[in-house]
Amino acid sequence: MSTRVAVAGAAGRMGETVCAAVEGADDMQLTGRADPALGVELAEVLDGCDVVVDFTRPDTVLDSARAALDAGRHVVIGTTGFDVEALRSIAEGASANAFVAPNFAIGAVLMMRLAAEAARFLPDAEIVELHGEGKKDAPSGTARATAELLPGEPAIHSVRLPGLVAHQEVLLGGEGQLLTIRHDAYSREAYVPGVLLALERLRLLPPGLTLGLATLLEA
Repeated sequence: MSTRVAVAGAAGRMGETVCAAVEGADDMQLTGRADPALGVELAEVLDGCDVVVDFTRPDTVLDSARAALDAGRHVVIGTTGFDVEALRSIAEGASANAFVAPNFAIGAVLMMRLAAEAARFLPDAEIVELHGEGKKDAPSGTARATAELLPGEPAIHSVRLPGLVAHQEVLLGGEGQLLTIRHDAYSREAYVPGVLLALERLRLLPPGLTLGLATLLEA
């Protein structure tokens, strides 16, 4: 049975990318596009879907997630910069699952894993994250998640400039040496495999909220 997917924020650049990916997947069906720019509210597309993919804004994502979960629809969220613990409370006891990833690029997840391993031997680290000027939150969700994997409280440096998409490097210093672990996403297609993986495995997740693409890679 194919997974029926509705996309919140469908008129945005990432929303359009997700819509195209779902339409191109053999076992998925795009059943709804919700976006104020399209004149379509999320409530109008909930009846026909199994899961809502949300790439919207930090100030709207919790309301959208609550509406989806209250309707018994799973949610996959790529929006960052919102209160994740508030979402955990919303998802607790819901009949559907909630999944959040600060980054859906598999290479970015591997970058974070490698940085955590390297920090065992080179604990002095700083993070530089670079995004396009439209990125609303700083530091990025990926940078904050990376910092949580490293010892101490590593400094995070945020850059917002035209021409960038999503880039992050972790610099780990030692006596007479520097190790740099970097990931670059040059287009939004970098996130497609991770989003599709989340949609494929969503029903297998435990009840409530699941965080991070790494949990799916280890499943």
